[in-house]
Amino acid sequence: MKRVLVLGAYGLIGAEVVRDLLACGHEVTGLGRDRATALRAFPDLVWQIKDLRDLTAAPAWQPLLQDIDAVVNCAGALQDGDADDLNAVHHDMLAALSEHAAKRDVSIVQISAAGVSADANTAFFRSKAAGDAALLASGAPVWILRPGLVIAQQAYGGTALIRQLAAVPFVQPIAMGNAQIQTLAATDLARVVHEALDGTLPPGRAFDLVEDTPHSLSNVVAAHRMWLGFAPARFTIPMPRVLLPLVGKMADGLGQLGWRSPLRSSAIKVLAEGVRGDPKPYAEFGKPLMGIAATLASLPAGAEHRLQARAGLLMPLMVLGLALFWIASGLIGMWSLTPASEVLIQVGWPKGLALASVLFWAVVDIILGLAVMWRIWARPACLGMISVSVMYLVSASVVTPALWLDPLGPLVKILPATLAALALHMILERR
Repeated sequence: MKRVLVLGAYGLIGAEVVRDLLACGHEVTGLGRDRATALRAFPDLVWQIKDLRDLTAAPAWQPLLQDIDAVVNCAGALQDGDADDLNAVHHDMLAALSEHAAKRDVSIVQISAAGVSADANTAFFRSKAAGDAALLASGAPVWILRPGLVIAQQAYGGTALIRQLAAVPFVQPIAMGNAQIQTLAATDLARVVHEALDGTLPPGRAFDLVEDTPHSLSNVVAAHRMWLGFAPARFTIPMPRVLLPLVGKMADGLGQLGWRSPLRSSAIKVLAEGVRGDPKPYAEFGKPLMGIAATLASLPAGAEHRLQARAGLLMPLMVLGLALFWIASGLIGMWSLTPASEVLIQVGWPKGLALASVLFWAVVDIILGLAVMWRIWARPACLGMISVSVMYLVSASVVTPALWLDPLGPLVKILPATLAALALHMILERR
C-alpha cells in the first residue's frame, strides 16, 4: 500500500487512475483546482484544492508531499488561455515538484503524450517534452508514460469531439479523415500506472502506450458510431483541409470567451501529425494493450452516451440561438419603444414609466444575450433568462392578459425559449 497524490484527479484520466488505485488498496489524495467538481467526482476522497500554476517553486510542494510516497500527474492543458498556462503546468510545476520529490525520495509517474518532442510544431508537445526532460534529469524515481488517444467510459476533449461527429445523423462530416490514430484504453493506462508504482516497469524511462495498429480518423469515428448504436452514415462529407486554419482561429477566438473547444488550432495541428507512438519498448515489460475494437467492446454504451454525444453536438447551436434570440428581443424593444410602451399606457401606466420599463427590460435582454456567449457567465445567464421569462409571463398575465390571445403569440413563444435555457443550463454543467 502506497500513499499516492494524484494531480488532476477528477479529469478523464485522473478519475480512472484514482478508481484503480483505490481498488488496489492504495491511500489516495486528489489534487484539483475546483472544489465543487472534485467533491462531485469523489465525495469521500481527501482533496487538496490548488491551482498548479501556483506550484512552480519547490517549497510550495513541501506541505503537499508530507506523508506521500508517490505522485501521479494526470493534469495537463491543450493550449494557453485565461485558465491555462502550458509552460507553467507542463514544465515549471514539474521541475519544482521533481526538485522537492528527489530530496524526499518520492516517486513520480508522469502522464505525458505520444509524439512529444522538443522541436514539435505545437507548444503543447514542446512544453510536454520540456517537462518530461526536467523529470528525468531530477534524480527522483520517475516513469514517463506517453499514451495515445485515451478512450474511457466518459469523454472529454478529442474523444468528446469524436462522439459528437459520430452523432451527426445520415451523413458523416470529417476533416483529415486519413490522419493516423493509435488509441489506448483508460483501464490499460491505469493498470500501467500501477505497474510503475509496484516496480514492474523500470524507472527513468519513457514508454509510449499505444495499440499495435494505427487507424485512420475516419475508421475511429466509424467505430464509435457503431459502438454508440447510431446508424451508419449514408455518405461522407470531407471538410476541405484549407478551411482548417480558419476553423482553428475561430475556435481560438472562442477560447478567449472561455470555450475550450477541441477544434482549437493546437488540436488541429496535433491531429494533422497523427497520434502515434512506438509500442515495442513497453511490450518488453508489460502486458498487451487493447486495440480500439477490444476497448470499445469492454465499455457498455447506453442511451446516456448517445444523449451526451447529441447534446454536445447541439450545445454550440443552443448558445448561439439563445444569444441571438435575447439580443434581438432587446434590440426590437428599443426600436419599437413607443409602440411597445403603448401596450402599457393603454392599461393605465404613466407614459414615462411605460417607456422606462420597456427600455430597462430591453437592456436586460441584451445583457443576458451577451452573457450567455461568455463561458464563465453562460450558466448564470441561463438562470437569468429563466427568471426574466417567468417574470414576463406572470406580469403580462396580470397586466395585459389579452396578449395570450395575440395572433403572433408573443407570450406563448416565451415558453420554448425558457425550456431551451433550462436545457442549456444542464448541458453546460462542468464535468
